[in-house]
Amino acid sequence: MFKKILIANRGEIAVRIARACREMGIASVAIYSEADESALHVRAADEAVCCGPARAAESYLDAARIVGIAREVGADAVHPGYGFLSENAGFARAVTDAGITFIGPTPEVIAAMGLKIAARERMVAAGVPVVPGGEEIKDPAVARMAAAEIGYPVLVKASAGGGGRGMRRVDNEADLEVALERASSEAEAAFGDGAVYLEKCLIGPRHIEIQVMADAYGHTLHFGERECSIQRRHQKLVEEAPAYGMTVEMRAAMGEAAVLATQAVDYVGAGTCEFLLDARGEFYFLEMNTRIQVEHPVTESVTGVDLVAMQIRMAAGERLELEQDNIRLTGHAIEVRIYAEDPDKGFIPSPGPIVDWRAPEGDGVRLDTGFEGGETVTPHYDPMIAKLIVSGCDRQEVLARLEKALETYVISGIRTGLPFLRRVCENAAFREGAYDTSFIETHMPEPAPALSDSKKDEVIAAVAYRASRNGDTSGPFEIALPKSDAIRARASSDSSKGMVVVDLDGRSVDFEVLEEAGSILNIRFMSGTRLMTIVARKKGGFDVGLRDRVLRVKCKAVNADDS
Repeated sequence: MFKKILIANRGEIAVRIARACREMGIASVAIYSEADESALHVRAADEAVCCGPARAAESYLDAARIVGIAREVGADAVHPGYGFLSENAGFARAVTDAGITFIGPTPEVIAAMGLKIAARERMVAAGVPVVPGGEEIKDPAVARMAAAEIGYPVLVKASAGGGGRGMRRVDNEADLEVALERASSEAEAAFGDGAVYLEKCLIGPRHIEIQVMADAYGHTLHFGERECSIQRRHQKLVEEAPAYGMTVEMRAAMGEAAVLATQAVDYVGAGTCEFLLDARGEFYFLEMNTRIQVEHPVTESVTGVDLVAMQIRMAAGERLELEQDNIRLTGHAIEVRIYAEDPDKGFIPSPGPIVDWRAPEGDGVRLDTGFEGGETVTPHYDPMIAKLIVSGCDRQEVLARLEKALETYVISGIRTGLPFLRRVCENAAFREGAYDTSFIETHMPEPAPALSDSKKDEVIAAVAYRASRNGDTSGPFEIALPKSDAIRARASSDSSKGMVVVDLDGRSVDFEVLEEAGSILNIRFMSGTRLMTIVARKKGGFDVGLRDRVLRVKCKAVNADDS
């Protein structure tokens, strides 16, 4: 077994790998950019070495520098995590050329499966069903003929792509040439390879993936499926296992196809085969991810297998001790990804300092995170900051636990996907489990519903209370919610009843403060208890976090004698 592993990544996956190393008695070494000097993954490892400036190209993507660090610290293995250099064949080759074990498949396998056109050809030869299409397109005229043969709509996809980059849907011939140019240009910028191909665009498919693990002795297993159909911009937001309506026969068929795909390239280690499942129950190979996946915890939850530890053991040359019949899916698990982003503004990133952080607790709740309160989310990297994983005996129990966990999870100071995920959890289609990859466009097209007048009053009252405690004046204050006129408010206390009384232009709102910690306000109004976060902005006013939205509220003190 390895004595020291260098973790060539950051964030929650680096923390996760460090935990696995610690439990296995292996020393871990973190790398960090200058922007991540005090990051959680640095503190989670036994050692840490700076790998360069904030720009990823000069730090986490500097393969030569990372291999040099691995040599300097005496690491006998490198774990790439996911993203960054995890599927870079050149990096894997540089690691192995340095006499260090790369925890993942060989450079040749990464190269073979990283280029989707070549990977599709291998799958066809292995008897794995693929989506119609697949030849590289170099000429618009050829593209038009191919698209006509496949049938619109089609997808233009980057051969070296991933994460939705270099991908365009095309519904008619008139838009095809522009889509080809843009997809190729985006792919060249993102991956250094502008090759693109056409693929049939399936309408309303589900995105199902199969977790596989293979040792160096020809033994390959699958660990069942994960449902990954809730996506924004082709990036997953919610994953669960097992998939809704999955039969034993369908699981066996998809699992067998995943094993065939894995064995076709002499794969060793952890990997994932992604499939599209259409409404008729037909499935098609999409791609293979030659690394551990973001969503691996849901599989761990229902199989009881530590996939990261197993991945490390496979890289160390150990044999798989399990047989396929030993793997059982028990219970249910759902993972939601927490991003620093604003879903109501097109999911744009929202970097900045985290003012308060309160993690959810409870039975079946697991939080994999790369951040804590007081840390700053930088704009330099992917905005995912945590993964909330909830497990239980069945899907109904998991939904109840997930709803509670999302309600009690507090992150303030930045915008996050938490309010959006709470709305997803309430959605009828999600609760029924019968959804596909169009879920967000079909079911979540609108921001949170408008606030009632009574809830608006509660928000204004809470802001008046916080403003009176933050400043040198007790008010009154002029407070305005977005797209609303300002209301004059003054907060005072009724010590005999332990209540706060806020006058709002002649009407009053009374409440009891149950908890006040940092930005967190737990308030009991007449209508019920509300958990809010109220963060002062540098240029005045407050950001008020409610369960389903964040409001930018204007607030200024005014002279009580002004009319």
